[in-house]
Amino acid sequence: MKIHIKSPTRVDLAGGTLDLWPLYCFVGGASTVNVAIDIYTHAVIEPLEQGRVSLDSKDLGLQKDYKNLTEALADTDPRMVLLQTQLRYWKPPQGFKLTTQSESPVGGGLGGSSSLTISIMKAFARFCGRSFSSAHELVHIAHNIEAEILNTPTGTQDYYPAVSGGLNILKFNFEGIQQETLQVEESPLAQHFLLVYTGKAHHSGLNNFEVLKGAIARDQKTMTALRDLKVIAEATEKVVRDQRWSELPGLFQKEFEARVRLAPAFSCPEIEKLRELSLHNGAQAVKICGAGGGGCVLVWTPEDKKEGVASACQKAGFQVLATRPVNPLP
Repeated sequence: MKIHIKSPTRVDLAGGTLDLWPLYCFVGGASTVNVAIDIYTHAVIEPLEQGRVSLDSKDLGLQKDYKNLTEALADTDPRMVLLQTQLRYWKPPQGFKLTTQSESPVGGGLGGSSSLTISIMKAFARFCGRSFSSAHELVHIAHNIEAEILNTPTGTQDYYPAVSGGLNILKFNFEGIQQETLQVEESPLAQHFLLVYTGKAHHSGLNNFEVLKGAIARDQKTMTALRDLKVIAEATEKVVRDQRWSELPGLFQKEFEARVRLAPAFSCPEIEKLRELSLHNGAQAVKICGAGGGGCVLVWTPEDKKEGVASACQKAGFQVLATRPVNPLP
């Protein structure tokens, strides 16, 4: 039986970086807010006979066939690390073909690798007849797997929208992570939501690791910016709960300034150009996606200015992504 799992990616609205353990412990707990979007990752598993294994990564343009799982795990091609780490965890008892693909731009800052990890894990769970007790258990295992693959500390907020969809409010404290998922269909997010790709890939792990090192060293500039991001995220959470959407642009502006103070590498010439261009054409604010340094930018714009802002961005060589927020998954 063919298994096809697709998982949404996300746009983070506030609190990014604070989900990286133990940063939220350093500031007395934290909140993050993100929303799932209809840019998906896909994992397809089909059974094969005689224990054969076939791995097909559409994003890498990589297709490999093996006699069995042992041979697949012995492959020394560094491009196979992501899939091999998953295979070591699952140890599928029968042969299979796994095909993976992401709709997100490479290095887009949309949590694409986290979403793909969730898609693969959901597909293998069904294939192997296993289940997870909760979204938290799935996320916990997924983020440990990805930490091994990336060889760097990873946060956890990116996995939740891939697991659950919707608008996610996540709280990080001594007791762990609490998740609340809200509907987005009645919100004006889609009307103001413009997602633009800068054309430059980013590397979230490197930017966040530099922040982590600064926090561990008790660098005052780093800690002040992290505390500011915490306050902004808490305010964003309240605004979203109260549906005071008109206040989001001001919070996005504060978040942008605090994030660049945290580390200048969160911005880049492409983001600065896109920001200036968007604001000049009527946008109200821009929000760096993920750890920045490239990737995508959320442009918050009045509905009557949206077409003009999109056109200006495209004429300047940026890619406007047709996307909408996704409601909680069934």
